[in-house]
Amino acid sequence: MVAGILASAALSALYARGGAGWLLGFVMLAPWLFTLNASRTLAATLGCAYLMSLAFTAAVFPWFGIALGRYTQTGAGIGLAVLLLAAPLFQPQFLAFALVRHVAGRRHGPLLRALAAAAAWVAAEWLLPKLLGDTLGYGLYPSRLMRQGAAIGGGAGLTVLLLLANEGIVAALARRRDGWRAIAQPFALAALGPLLLAGYGLAVLPDKDSSVVAGKPLRVGLVQANLVDYEGMRRHKGARAVVQEVLATHFAMSYDAVVRRHAEVVLWSETAYPTTFGHPKSAAGAEFDREILANVRAAGVPFVFGTYDIDSDGEYNAAAFVQPGAGLTGLYRKTRLFPFTEYVPEWLDGPRLRQLLPWTGNWRAGNGARVFPLRLADGREIPVLPLICLDDVDAGLAITGARLGAQAIVTMSNDSWFSTDPEGARLHQTVAAFRSIETRLPQVRVTTNGYSAVFDASGSQLAGTRMGEPALVIADVVPSQPAPTLMVRWGDWVGRAACAFLLLLAARATIPSWRSEGEGATSPAQPAMRFPVRVAVLPPAARFAAALLRALARAGLLGICVALLLNEPLRTNTLAQIRLFSGLFLAPEIASWCVLLAFAAQASIDGAALVLTRGAQRIELALGEIASVELWRLPIPAAGLALRLASGQRWHYGLALANPMAFAAALGLEQEQPGAVMGVYARARLALRRRKLDLPLAKFVLLPLALAIPAFHLHQHIAYGSAFGEYYTFGLKAYLTAFALWWAAWSIGVVLSAALLRAAIEAGTLMAALLRPAQVVAVRSWLERAGRLALYLGLPGWLLANLYGA
Repeated sequence: MVAGILASAALSALYARGGAGWLLGFVMLAPWLFTLNASRTLAATLGCAYLMSLAFTAAVFPWFGIALGRYTQTGAGIGLAVLLLAAPLFQPQFLAFALVRHVAGRRHGPLLRALAAAAAWVAAEWLLPKLLGDTLGYGLYPSRLMRQGAAIGGGAGLTVLLLLANEGIVAALARRRDGWRAIAQPFALAALGPLLLAGYGLAVLPDKDSSVVAGKPLRVGLVQANLVDYEGMRRHKGARAVVQEVLATHFAMSYDAVVRRHAEVVLWSETAYPTTFGHPKSAAGAEFDREILANVRAAGVPFVFGTYDIDSDGEYNAAAFVQPGAGLTGLYRKTRLFPFTEYVPEWLDGPRLRQLLPWTGNWRAGNGARVFPLRLADGREIPVLPLICLDDVDAGLAITGARLGAQAIVTMSNDSWFSTDPEGARLHQTVAAFRSIETRLPQVRVTTNGYSAVFDASGSQLAGTRMGEPALVIADVVPSQPAPTLMVRWGDWVGRAACAFLLLLAARATIPSWRSEGEGATSPAQPAMRFPVRVAVLPPAARFAAALLRALARAGLLGICVALLLNEPLRTNTLAQIRLFSGLFLAPEIASWCVLLAFAAQASIDGAALVLTRGAQRIELALGEIASVELWRLPIPAAGLALRLASGQRWHYGLALANPMAFAAALGLEQEQPGAVMGVYARARLALRRRKLDLPLAKFVLLPLALAIPAFHLHQHIAYGSAFGEYYTFGLKAYLTAFALWWAAWSIGVVLSAALLRAAIEAGTLMAALLRPAQVVAVRSWLERAGRLALYLGLPGWLLANLYGA
């Protein structure tokens, strides 16, 4: 096991270094997969996954721990130790992959197991966005052909193909002794991913010899000033002198870009101007603002640079758009902040934490992607999408910008904390390049001290800089409005599709238990009754009260459905829905349950007597005194039966319980059915066993949760620009409250859908009892199956259709 894990970690390290190492991506996990195949127990599988997450982090991301330790001034060793300690949280996909692979392998063959495990990998990365936004697919960037597949499925889609290729290699090697025919199929699976990616890349990439250029190029100038230690400079020179030096350096390089190199727009890096712009904090700040405006007017071209913004809520990491003559035309506020460096969650913040982590900032998050116009000297107006630092790891922001009409992406970053560990800066640039592939938009990316670059719509680097040196990059990019890629049309869809696939697979696992559901239409087999059994011993008044309350609750559900159909504002008012649901359904339902609880007892057979006990109370009824049992015509407030005594009279109390037919069989009594149609209907309701998917936990808790998560995820991206946008903006309490409301809304929707389906099932059963009494159990069995499919597949399908159309 250790050898397999170390081998995969070593191959992963070579793969992550780039260059020709991208070829290793199709085999690098094979040694680890062999160890998973040898792990027979779940505990061994999870242990193997934990060790792999640890080894992978140590092999591929040691630079991150070292950089973290240096940035926080705790030392490289401490930073690396913390990273390794948090490896399962940093790379949780290994645990999800191994868990699902193990469970699926018990029930399915190698192909479905591989698909389920790959889906679990990308679903985990989608549900738990990683700090650096990394995924295996980004390692294919060195291959110009292979990386084009990101336009269809993003980095997650490439990851799925890599995982399937690794699974195919392992399956083929496991069958190597069975001859070439046995290994042909898994080898074909392994080769399918590379062939598909290469074929797609050849189909979409333009001919290198083609000289056709669509539209007039935009000449950009990127200023990489290589000024990084602002804080150290302040301590030695003072704040005013530092700002003067920073501006002087940038002005000089910008002059060179505009006057000598004829740039049409000038870009500075993230936080290049180390104070607020447009809202000066002091007279010196206002003077510096005027100096920038004067230089922009003199240059005659628009400037875009990193700065800060401020309002009554706090301060923001921002990008300023300044036009000659017009001045400041807009400020983009960074959406994705780096935790514990740029911000601290409000619920965790406090003086003690600030004292323990003095480097933490207190910036606020922006509200998502925005598109700004660049007005050039020749009269052209080019809409561009600005992204700051960690924004470029979020495919959703780039996709939103493309939908808003952006014709180019402007990315700015400060990767100076990777100065001694350039692997981090290189990974960041690679991830940023994928935003161009996914949207087919060119991108200009400027950083403080490297790597700065210009990318075309295929993700190819047209120009770039080295790390740790001042540099001026001049390049021509062609703004365009390309046809929307699948990623732009559907969004980052692979993670959502993976979640849906896993849900369907889980639902499929229950289908075999449905097959014999309708057998024995005339005399269905009943499971043996195990005593004691829980019953409710109901006098007529108590049964009437409980039945009335439950009937009111069911009528309330149908009333809510009608109200939602007729009242459009109610459909978007979650709080009003909760109030209606609580008043019309929950209140009478809980009251009915309380009545049943008040008369609850334990039923058992003691010798020749039926014994009902509740605490110290005890009722005994000799079996010889009971002539027969009669099922209730209507199963309200629950299924139940009445006892017919030998004297011909009914016993004063009725018994409500889950399975009255099995109860009667256990007593060895005859079952009477007064009323032909209602009797057949009652028997049909009790003939079918309750399935796991019918349990309230699965139907009304887990299913709404599974539906609420992707819907809430999309809402966060639309309303706040990222998966945790509301959390970054308003804190954990607001974020959890919002999610709870979404969960509640979906729970209400599922309950209402189930109520409508239940009404249809009962009506269909009653009709069958009237017209085809001999087939009523079979008819009800099919109706129950159709209801489960409508609920567990129909609702997710409806949600996916709406998500894909978003």
